[in-house]
Amino acid sequence: MKDTYMQRKEDIVRKWYIIDAEGETLGRLATKVAHILRGKHKPTYTPHLDCGDFVIVVNASKVNLTGNKLDNKIYYNHSGYTGGLRERTARVMKEKYPTEMIERAIKGMLPKGRLGRQMYRKLFVYADGNHPHMAQQPVELNK
Repeated sequence: MKDTYMQRKEDIVRKWYIIDAEGETLGRLATKVAHILRGKHKPTYTPHLDCGDFVIVVNASKVNLTGNKLDNKIYYNHSGYTGGLRERTARVMKEKYPTEMIERAIKGMLPKGRLGRQMYRKLFVYADGNHPHMAQQPVELNK
């Protein structure tokens, strides 16, 4: 009987993917990216290792939100001081901080703890179509 395959850290091969967020729905885009960052698209997926790939998301400012989420969805930040709660709607986030909006959605779908933070470091989000990672020869992921 064959044992379950467990990948070793030394055998991990990482690729670079580029995803265009233009016209994509935020949640569906985030699940796709989180899936790749975790490495679940590979047959060699191992739960206790970071075997995922690098992901570059471009055109973050052109991502869509369905329904009334632009006005009803609220993002919260707290400074840690009394009365330091700051609220922003999704419309404000999309206009001023489009990369943070996508990063938050993806980070929430990754595991919490040391392994999740390691996976999150392989994510690169850019508001427009330009990125400085052409040397890595990223493969474009189709929709």
